Amino acid sequence: MARCLVTGGAGFIGSHLTERLLGQGHSVTVLDDLSTGQRDNLQGVESHPNFKLRIGSITDPVLLNDVVRGIDVIYHLAAAVGVKLVADDPVRTIETNIYPTEVLLRLAVQGGQKFFLASTSEVYGKNFKEQWTEEDDLQFGATTRPRWAYGCSKAIDEFLALAYYRKYGLNVAIGRFFNVVGPRQVGHYGMVIPRFVDQALSGGPVVVYDDGGQVRCFGHVREIVDVVTRLMDTPAAFGQVFNIGSDQPVSIKELAEQVIARVDPKIEINYIPYGKAYGDDFEDIRRRVPDLTKLKSTLSYSPSLPLGSILDEIIAWKKSQ
Repeated sequence: MARCLVTGGAGFIGSHLTERLLGQGHSVTVLDDLSTGQRDNLQGVESHPNFKLRIGSITDPVLLNDVVRGIDVIYHLAAAVGVKLVADDPVRTIETNIYPTEVLLRLAVQGGQKFFLASTSEVYGKNFKEQWTEEDDLQFGATTRPRWAYGCSKAIDEFLALAYYRKYGLNVAIGRFFNVVGPRQVGHYGMVIPRFVDQALSGGPVVVYDDGGQVRCFGHVREIVDVVTRLMDTPAAFGQVFNIGSDQPVSIKELAEQVIARVDPKIEINYIPYGKAYGDDFEDIRRRVPDLTKLKSTLSYSPSLPLGSILDEIIAWKKSQ
């Protein structure tokens, strides 16, 4: 049994990871300031004898030093996330994403912990390839466009983690998440599927930004946390970066149509410009599809749950709330 720390463990992905680790027989300490995570996400495990919740900020170095003590594995998921949050508050994004990661990496070297760093497909920036591999160039937009603050800050996190691996031999693996979805995810921060489902269940319209031709892939959170835990049990993963998510592309227009077909075919789609949603200085990425070759070769496994099944589950969950 390992003693695990999950930062951001009251969040969408973090709460599912916490459940998975407890189910595997590990003990879990969650650190979360509940700014975007929700305590309700942990209601199924709060009474578990091997679970502990610490409410506080990852920007507090004294608290980080305290919660890391006695831990075997650190899963660092806490970050400023969501397109809307990043566009609205790039200062918070940068401060939350970089300094706490450096503190945790330093503590992990001192304490000998294994370390998983949650990164993002946003680090690829505006790379125009059909599929992105882990060795592709990062192509960010201008610094006058706030949305790139998130990708740049997570890229710095990756540089730091790999530097600690090379210099100190830290056992760290990095996962770049591609649109992780499932029950408990909310649409407040620009997450597209819960937003579409909420709008459809409210009678519509479903609001699509731009022309809906943006292409994305959506992986179910259960499969994603399975990948994360497997990576930390795989020595060949240390010092490596992995794309994590589904590699089955769908346009946002098609996604909206699939949601509508499942809820009420009479619901309409409204198209609005990005400027109306995020401001005139917002830029988006037309296509975001991961190459999962490296993940498959390392784990002999990759997420494969069909989008239709994922949507059915999310809609059912939303109706139950």
